[in-house]
Amino acid sequence: MTLTQWFILPFLGHFALVALLYVWLTVLRQSAVAKGEVRIGDFVNAGADPSRSKRVARNLSNQFELPVFALFAATFIYFSQAVTAIDVFAAWLFLAGRLIHSAVQTLTSNIPLRGMVFLINFVSVMILMGRVVWLALAI
Repeated sequence: MTLTQWFILPFLGHFALVALLYVWLTVLRQSAVAKGEVRIGDFVNAGADPSRSKRVARNLSNQFELPVFALFAATFIYFSQAVTAIDVFAAWLFLAGRLIHSAVQTLTSNIPLRGMVFLINFVSVMILMGRVVWLALAI
């Protein structure tokens, strides 16, 4: 496999995580409706989720916050045809951070741990955006 392929794989993994979260959230919401915890119409407004699905819904929203910058950076780096080992490392660090963050946020209520795990993602995105700056200034 090429360096570029190794670089793209973590972002495909992130897509798989998002897809899994959508499926999980749908199952949790349908279960809550079936149990009478909420009515289907309650989901018109944000925040209607019972506590179990609320954590998954919030994590799903998180997938479209800081990761947007990682995806921007990945696109820029990919189309610059300048993928390096540093980019591959940062991409895999990003995916690892996303997976760990999702597990902590959806399966626990440990906010301090979630904050520490968030740093993994922050560092990976900073590396990727640093590479974008480097490439942009080199053009």
